[in-house]
Amino acid sequence: MKNSPEVLRMELGERSYDIVIGSGILPCANDFLNLDRRALIVTDSGVPREYSEKIAALCREARIFTFPQGEEHKNIDTYTDICKEMLTFNLQRKDVVIAVGGGVTGDMAGFAAATYMRGIDFYNIPTTLLSQVDSSIGGKTAVDFCGVKNIIGAFHQPKGVLIDTDVLSTLDKRQIAAGMAEVVKMSLTSDAELFSMMEKGLWKSDIGEMITRALMIKKRIVESDEREGAERRLLNFGHTFGHGVEALGGRLHGECVAIGMLPMCSEGVRKRLIPLLSALGLPVVFSGDGDAAADFMKHDKKGEGNFTYAVYVDEIGMGRVEKTPLDELIKQIKSYLGEQ
Repeated sequence: MKNSPEVLRMELGERSYDIVIGSGILPCANDFLNLDRRALIVTDSGVPREYSEKIAALCREARIFTFPQGEEHKNIDTYTDICKEMLTFNLQRKDVVIAVGGGVTGDMAGFAAATYMRGIDFYNIPTTLLSQVDSSIGGKTAVDFCGVKNIIGAFHQPKGVLIDTDVLSTLDKRQIAAGMAEVVKMSLTSDAELFSMMEKGLWKSDIGEMITRALMIKKRIVESDEREGAERRLLNFGHTFGHGVEALGGRLHGECVAIGMLPMCSEGVRKRLIPLLSALGLPVVFSGDGDAAADFMKHDKKGEGNFTYAVYVDEIGMGRVEKTPLDELIKQIKSYLGEQ
């Protein structure tokens, strides 16, 4: 361990847990997580095997389950395979599932843990920037189904989250940029100072600070609205149209969020947002099939009937949620796309 880690506490009553952030903390994970039990470690083929092996060596007894990399494998079939592995490994209620990987891995492992024996413990060890700043905390777990992202899932809070910033050294620039899109999202809705820090390029020299500040925003929101009944909808900024873009394929999640944020900002915000996205290496123009992307928005889980809860940013740091007719939102987005 290179430096003393920072510990954030997610305060959710009996579901509270620590989020440990530091450099070089993976080899001493047992200092922060209860690994003195049987553990199924779930990872994917794109994650360096050494990460899972380091965790396995710290457990009383462990088995590593690896599924193929890619969003297309975030499905019922993979979920079933994980559950079969849990059963054959004879996991009991006092045992644990540990996700070692990105958002897909965390969602898959978390959903399996949520449903096996009606719920067993789950630890999240995110290895991508995208998952470190967003999906690793908050308790949302899910699989994609019939082409619809995250439509089958459960709220199941982890028992602990371990974030080692050293693992980011294996990511390419595109993956880092995709993760930074979620930091931008958080800053636009909730932290104008963070947005200014990013404009000054601080993400290049102190990525740990970016991760911590983004997580502090999400932590506060989840603590006040665990199951997305009100304020937590702010975290969906850029995701309604973004998920439609993602459904078309060919782009990383963070790239789709970047595209999805633009139509939901005021013109003044876009004047600052576009240069930042460009500096990060994120797309600022959508050249795909707008009609097809809009069609996928009709499956938005955040809606009620013909309405959806759209998130707008008129001023940096001050996001707002507005119940909007879906047809009207689609018209707004298509109008913006026509003006690009």
